Amino acid sequence: MLSSNEIMQLLESLIWLLAGVGVFIVGMNFMGDALEKSAGGGMKKLLEKISNNRFSGVGIGAGVTAIIQSSSATSVMVIGLVNAGVMTLMQATPIIMGANIGTTVTGVIVALKNDYFNMAMYLLAFAGVMMGFFKKEKIKIAGSLCSGLGLIFVGLNVMSSEQAFGNPLVEELFTGIFRTIDHPLLLILTGVVFTALIQSSSAATGVVITMVGTGVLSLDLALFIILGANIGTCVTALLASVGANANSKRVALIHFTFNVTGTALFAVLIWLFREPAVNLLVSVFPGDDPMSLQMRVSLFHVIFNVSTTLLLLPFVKLLVKYSCLIIKDKTEEKDSLSLRYVDDRLLSMPQVALMQVKKEMDYMLGLVEENINLSFSAMDTGSAAQSEKVAKNEEIIDFTNSALTKFLIKLSVNLEQSDEKVIGSYFHVLNDLERIGDHAENFHEIGIEMIGKKISFSENAKNEIKGMRESIMQMFDISKDAFENMNKERLPELTALEEGVDVRKQELIANHFERLAEGNCNVDVSPYYSSVVLGLERVADHLVNVGYSIKNPTGSQK
Repeated sequence: MLSSNEIMQLLESLIWLLAGVGVFIVGMNFMGDALEKSAGGGMKKLLEKISNNRFSGVGIGAGVTAIIQSSSATSVMVIGLVNAGVMTLMQATPIIMGANIGTTVTGVIVALKNDYFNMAMYLLAFAGVMMGFFKKEKIKIAGSLCSGLGLIFVGLNVMSSEQAFGNPLVEELFTGIFRTIDHPLLLILTGVVFTALIQSSSAATGVVITMVGTGVLSLDLALFIILGANIGTCVTALLASVGANANSKRVALIHFTFNVTGTALFAVLIWLFREPAVNLLVSVFPGDDPMSLQMRVSLFHVIFNVSTTLLLLPFVKLLVKYSCLIIKDKTEEKDSLSLRYVDDRLLSMPQVALMQVKKEMDYMLGLVEENINLSFSAMDTGSAAQSEKVAKNEEIIDFTNSALTKFLIKLSVNLEQSDEKVIGSYFHVLNDLERIGDHAENFHEIGIEMIGKKISFSENAKNEIKGMRESIMQMFDISKDAFENMNKERLPELTALEEGVDVRKQELIANHFERLAEGNCNVDVSPYYSSVVLGLERVADHLVNVGYSIKNPTGSQK
């Protein structure tokens, strides 16, 4: 029976332990965010190389996870990419497998901990804090990286100190707990629950390695907890797939199935051959010093993930078929009022998110161009047959503008200065596209009103408007080419067309008043004609802004 003083000591030690875990996780997040920012371009290039080669997929998954220090985060990214249509299930599955290999890097880093290394990490953390005071973005990112790496070891040392795991009372408490649950299934369940709670298998592995290093947990028990941590890390991906499309749910299912299968196979082997397995790890890292004890766990973690990947990699197609069998495609039509290429899960990958935003804006530009063409059908044919299509397109344009604006605001929080300029230009382009859509809707409404009043433009007026529209459609082609392909070569041609439209506007208005004076035009169509000509001139202005946005964030030629 513990005395009141011992109870207070135990509570204090548990608080120290929680503080150590907290600092460790904060350090991991700091380091992961800094690495992601510094390697944003590299990650973008990696993802651009995604192919159906399963070995390159494993390499990409391992590389990205090693950078951001979280297999859960990689899985969430992949779910977002699949949901946005960037990659297929066949491409995503090897990346998920590789992510499990990449997450072993954290365990190796943690296992290297010793007194000299700790001192160097403390100094590194201090240096990182000092670097954070610099104005240059690259120095700040490097500072965050140093601070994060240092904090990881600060947290580890807090956990292994005399105030935490080093306290005999804490050691006795955990030893008693693990003696009680000394059963493979219970130990695996412990790993699952602990990892699911802290949402990071890397952090869970780090804690387990520290416990083995301090003698609180024996190696044979730690192996089962590590296996459970690999299932627990799937919880994040499963939660991320909620509300996503069928393929994204399949990615989460494949991730879960892969980890459960690997865990089951290794659990049986270690259950049957526990002593030989432990002896093998001890023979590789002999000695009773903390580093040797910790490296044994880290080595097992590496062996488990690499072996599971090699074992299941040939069955990628089978895993994909299995996921499609379990999760059926929805039969109902996809809601048109949803973004096609952008997903909130991509916010953790700013470079990729920007690529997808541009694809979404390209789609929006196509809808705007379509509506400009459709909007004149009522005037040209005297029929309202296209009204429903014009209204539906305008609804999608308005939704896309609003949804992308909100997404860009979220995305702008963690971007470098150069990317902030890109986002600034995207805000302006979205506004221009939305305004062109409004003009298209106005043109259509003019046509409908003229049908209702049974009036129409004269043949001369129709030909004049047709000529102006042809110039506008040429401008659409150039603006699309410039924006989609970053093509600056035809921008002078875009400017020349816009200036021509300005001149033509003046000529058309003058011609119109001349026809009115000569009695060759119905006075009732006068306001409609002027509105169409002025509206087309405004559309030309907006198209120039879209084209020139690749040179100037505001889209201004000047």
